[in-house]
Amino acid sequence: MSPEFLVTALIVVLAPGTGVIYTLAVALARGRLASVAAAFGCTLGIVPHMLAAILGVAAILHASALAFQTVKFAGVAYLLWLAWQTIRDRGALKVEPGNEAGSLPRIAMTGTLLNILNPKLSIFFLAFLPQFVDPGSAAPLGQMIELSAVFMLMTFVVFVGYGLAAAAVRAKVLASARIMAWMRRSFAAAFVALGAKLALTAR
Repeated sequence: MSPEFLVTALIVVLAPGTGVIYTLAVALARGRLASVAAAFGCTLGIVPHMLAAILGVAAILHASALAFQTVKFAGVAYLLWLAWQTIRDRGALKVEPGNEAGSLPRIAMTGTLLNILNPKLSIFFLAFLPQFVDPGSAAPLGQMIELSAVFMLMTFVVFVGYGLAAAAVRAKVLASARIMAWMRRSFAAAFVALGAKLALTAR
């Protein structure tokens, strides 16, 4: 495994995106344990895209405008729904000061769906993974699986780090109604912006 892959993967994982925003929002709303569940869900949501890249399904998604648009706008709708839930203080992002462990499966499921409904991830991995596979390798499939596993582990560790950092200031956030209102509006706006960005992306 090359240092170039590790550096490139780390840069990609660290870049703020839907998964990072969701993990931070959950950390501030629910606490440390919930942020780990969010990070796990977001990481799990990468699996279908990894498999699509390995099996070549991503190439079909890239070639089919209808398939790409269908998945894309399902993702946009889900992000807008999540923004609405955030504003209303409902669902996985509802602030519950005394119930950090509540609804962990639901939190993880939301994170999983967020990444599954992003068709750009499949195309990204289709272009990303093969660059780091040795052309002369006797087992290129095994090498892609290994790279995928490392990328997922890196994603989980980084997202947990983001979540724990946000959870560390959670008490101060919950102590101020003004900050909580600002937090809900900010995260809702972030989800709307991510939805708009996804809607405007092309294959």
